[in-house]
Amino acid sequence: MKIVVCVKHVPDAQGDRRFAGDGTVDRAGVDGLLSELDEYAVEEALKLSEAHDGSTVTVVTVGPDGASDAVRKSLQMGADAGVHVVDDALHGSDAFATSLVLAKAIATLEYDVVITGMASTDAGMSVVPALVADRLGLPQVTFAGSLSIEGDGPGAKVVIERDGDAFTEVVESALPALVSVTDQINEPRYPSFKGIMAAKKKPVTTLSLADLGVGAGEVGLGAAWTSVAGVTQRPPRAAGTVVTDEGDGGAKLVEFLAGAKLV
Repeated sequence: MKIVVCVKHVPDAQGDRRFAGDGTVDRAGVDGLLSELDEYAVEEALKLSEAHDGSTVTVVTVGPDGASDAVRKSLQMGADAGVHVVDDALHGSDAFATSLVLAKAIATLEYDVVITGMASTDAGMSVVPALVADRLGLPQVTFAGSLSIEGDGPGAKVVIERDGDAFTEVVESALPALVSVTDQINEPRYPSFKGIMAAKKKPVTTLSLADLGVGAGEVGLGAAWTSVAGVTQRPPRAAGTVVTDEGDGGAKLVEFLAGAKLV
């Protein structure tokens, strides 16, 4: 089985994220990492690979030079190979352009199933899986809380469970298909020392837009369907109220909570 996973290099959510002057995320001042939600996709791909002998896992990412870190982390977890699409013209690309480039890159590979996370932790739009599936002409089964492949060969199918507020749906699709997974599907593994060392020898293919037949005018900030109209920095946190307990601290606390209409 050939498994492809889409991953993204994102600014650390714990860092001080800012916007640059052109309305794009300022990546220079914040450490980047493999999107936490994509770790679940990589883990699920590895579990499928382990359950089906002879399977391979290839991760695909689109982004600047630093995005290679997302590929490297995936390889350290256990993926077999990586593809990194990097081109200066990609700066400022929105979900539509990103899905175009991802689909073109995936089309250069053999695949039975494409797995993605449920969303990225920076933009959080959660539309790229559907867009990629549409561009590849694949059925999509999204927000999987569990995933399995049943059967083999032409009759193989993917079966997922999707949890709702009061029910669980079971959805199945013939292969090839695209599946997005939630953060409830598994517990991503930590790279072992052996995995970290092995990753150094695994192949990573670097592609440009020209390699994929994508024009510079189809991507980037100029081609984006959406833009940031304005940015306002969050105001600094105001100093808290200090209550000195002189034997009546409990009463003062109740008075404060009542004043805030919390009790």
